[in-house]
Amino acid sequence: MRQRLRELGVSIGALPPGPTNSLTDVPGVWVGHTTIVLDTPRVARTGVTVIVPREGRIWQDYACAGFHALSGTGEMTGVLWISDSGFLTTPIALTNTHQVGLVRDALVAYGSRHGFTPFSALPVVGETYDGWLNDLDAFHLQPEHVFDAIDRAAPGRVREGNVGGGTGMICHDFKGGIGSASRLVSAGAGSYTLGALVQTNYGERRSLRVDGVPVGLEIGVDEVPAPWKQPPPISSILVVLATDAPLLPHQCRRLAEHAAIGLARAGGLGLHTSGDLFLAFATGNSIPARSTGTLPMTMLANQDLNPLFEAAAEAVEESILNALCMAETMTGYEGRVAHQLPLDRLVEVMRKYGRLGA
Repeated sequence: MRQRLRELGVSIGALPPGPTNSLTDVPGVWVGHTTIVLDTPRVARTGVTVIVPREGRIWQDYACAGFHALSGTGEMTGVLWISDSGFLTTPIALTNTHQVGLVRDALVAYGSRHGFTPFSALPVVGETYDGWLNDLDAFHLQPEHVFDAIDRAAPGRVREGNVGGGTGMICHDFKGGIGSASRLVSAGAGSYTLGALVQTNYGERRSLRVDGVPVGLEIGVDEVPAPWKQPPPISSILVVLATDAPLLPHQCRRLAEHAAIGLARAGGLGLHTSGDLFLAFATGNSIPARSTGTLPMTMLANQDLNPLFEAAAEAVEESILNALCMAETMTGYEGRVAHQLPLDRLVEVMRKYGRLGA
């Protein structure tokens, strides 16, 4: 039985997690997955994950947002409009490299069918490459899979590991996928929640760290084989951060930048061929669609942002590790195998370095 990192007795950082330790601890933020696992007529190990802010009202009530690319060998649609306008105006979807266009078009169609987009839409869709385990050119995803993920979106603990867009992903030469975590923070005069969700598909074994412990060196490829003899020249991670704090767009961009610290703590290096793309949005202000005139908005003082920056680093690091802990061994395209992180060995290593009780 797979367990999350904290269930194994390992706690990351100093800040407390929210009730489910998931992105969905941010009020009104929902997550849904569609997972496709087939062996015939062609091998499918893929899917789509959809993040739906404001309980689905994001189409009519925008959120401030910001984007950061640590390394740009990847794609995330809609971020030019976010950079220009400062607003997130649609749900966010995560999927595989070759189906970004279909998922984007499906989000547009969903908005149109429900009367959410009378003029146009520029939805946010990010990708990582699952072609090692998934027959990528079979184009398994169809619009109804995206519609289903939106309709499944709900509060509560996020399903992790081999689900949704993370179904066929690999991380630090172990099976990777979707992971999530959250933190409760006090900033200024208020109390807020920050949540993270990641789609992990990056990293060599030797660089993996868990709370600073060199787990990747302790559990080497001689013990648990890597999926390949030489890793393919591509690796990526998608990070979505959400908070209910009243942040303006430039502050969301700064928050997104701090996802890189959590990635680095887990062993991510932002290599030349990585697509390390980070998006942050904040629901603390209401921006009615197609509003005119002067909008009343509040802003957390810049000097009070540090707790959110700390929360972002901790939540991203733990999200990555939750993805590894919850993912299960998968055999996929052409018989290739990605092995799960052995949790019993992880506990042994953490105990060896004094991170667990005797």
